[in-house]
Amino acid sequence: MSNPLSDLVLGFQGLVADVPDLVQPVIVALAGAVPFIEGEGAAAIGIIGGINPVVAAIAGAIGNLICVAIVVLVTFRVRTAVTTRRGSVEKPTTSRRQKFEKAYHRYGTPGVSLLGPLLLPTQFTAAALTSTGVPPVRVIAWQAAAIVLWTTVITLIIVGVIRFAV
Repeated sequence: MSNPLSDLVLGFQGLVADVPDLVQPVIVALAGAVPFIEGEGAAAIGIIGGINPVVAAIAGAIGNLICVAIVVLVTFRVRTAVTTRRGSVEKPTTSRRQKFEKAYHRYGTPGVSLLGPLLLPTQFTAAALTSTGVPPVRVIAWQAAAIVLWTTVITLIIVGVIRFAV
């Protein structure tokens, strides 16, 4: 039985290999916008598809960051609309929300942003941070740092593994 995420990754890899060189980074950027693939997964797709690792990493990170910025701005607008109409937002306390708030109080925006990709897609973390009232510019800045960090780390690992294996 196939996994939808695996099918999506394989589809992106096949697409990268089938399109002209100038279009390949666009495909990698689109992959980077997909939750759970992210910038680092997109970079891997591009590298395996034959793109220069630096180009693949930049394209994947840009796609991920654009998507995260859109999520943050939409979440901010929704939060603003809701808080303006109701005066304040009272969210029911779920176990998932409690875990997020505990992590946020322990690590702050930088920690949640930098460690979040180990557990959740950046889009989810960014939306959660923004919904709690963290200013959008701060969320985007820290998410950008996390995206660059993790995309770079995974790209370096993949390049090292490929060089070692070849």
